[in-house]
Amino acid sequence: MHSLAASFFCLAVATAAPSTGWLPEGILPAPKDGALVCPGQYLTPEQGAAVLDQARRRFPDRASWEAYARHARARIQEGAGLSPWPRRTPLNAVMRKLRRYDGYTVENVAFESVPGYFVTGALYRPLDARPPYPVVLNTHGHGKPITKPDDYDTHARFGPGMQTRSATLARMGAIVFAIDMFAYGDSIQLVGQGAHKQPVALTLQLWNAMRAVDLLLSLEGADPQRVAVTGESGGATQALLLTALDPRVTVSVPVVMVSSHFFGGCPCESGRPIHRSADHFVSNAMIAALAAPRPQLVVSDGKDWTSRVPDVELPFLQHVYGYYDAGANVANVHLRDEGHDYGPSKRTAAYRFLSERLGLNLSAIQRPDGTLDEGRVTVERAAALHVFDAEFPIPADALHDAARIEQALRAQPGEGEGTIAP
Repeated sequence: MHSLAASFFCLAVATAAPSTGWLPEGILPAPKDGALVCPGQYLTPEQGAAVLDQARRRFPDRASWEAYARHARARIQEGAGLSPWPRRTPLNAVMRKLRRYDGYTVENVAFESVPGYFVTGALYRPLDARPPYPVVLNTHGHGKPITKPDDYDTHARFGPGMQTRSATLARMGAIVFAIDMFAYGDSIQLVGQGAHKQPVALTLQLWNAMRAVDLLLSLEGADPQRVAVTGESGGATQALLLTALDPRVTVSVPVVMVSSHFFGGCPCESGRPIHRSADHFVSNAMIAALAAPRPQLVVSDGKDWTSRVPDVELPFLQHVYGYYDAGANVANVHLRDEGHDYGPSKRTAAYRFLSERLGLNLSAIQRPDGTLDEGRVTVERAAALHVFDAEFPIPADALHDAARIEQALRAQPGEGEGTIAP
């Protein structure tokens, strides 16, 4: 985390960039060595708000904003280490241990986002709905560190909240894929927990999310016109980046992460130069604005870096959405007395928004008084959710080292693909 001097705004950086480029006044000077990364609380809240004010003035209409949005997307893609896009190789998906519950099924899934590298997760499908089905990618944040084997049961994808969210959305009629972060959940078996702190985690998580959308849309009955992503904290960072760069995402719900001054405290969020380069700068609030005009619900709270969303970040988002006459497509649920999680009230907000925007069946989880009921979900033990186990061991030729996985990714160059942009 950077410590910024009081004279921060005297450190103006001249914009010597192409017409589509932009660097706001007052950002930290570029380091002499190393990548232009923006970890943690890179700005103060006041500085973050000032950058958004500058952006309003610099991009006063839809044409100027769209020109910069295209430029920013290209720089984010480059900064993430994904330019050009790698080739989409066969997923070779494995689905195991089908279980039937009240209104939904669960299967454990692994697929190869890169040849030899397995992404793990759980697939939830509706039993009481008819196709075509909306699809939802559920991402998760970091949660507490794992200190003993039993912690798996309450951690990340295995946690009750993630399972409840995924199963409830399936009961409402969506196909839902709950994906493991790189080196979290079942992925720990493959690469070890320590690998998550490497900057390559950002690269792989973004690519894994895109390939997870490929997986979802390959399923029978999946509706390519209704694709959503939602996650909290580091999972919201994944949701923001995926939505910004993949136009197939039609609805997004980033939870407790949209901020103009905090850029993510883990290398998987800010360990690569996605937020700034020699001729671009974006905060997470600006990345959220790249979703416009697609529907987006920003969920925030009063006890973390999203505490100012109603007064700072939301007005900026409304301003950008206004360029498309789509102000009604961006909303905020702010829970002033709550903290940093994806708890019941935040999930309720997401269910209502996704029900409206995806055409889901809210009545499937609604009590007679209109409140929502998650109580018909079966929360499983972590062991039941593992893809790889004694019956189905990890393939002998699987890649386990982060450097080798990144090398394999770069060995699959795309065929001249540029930035995916709406």
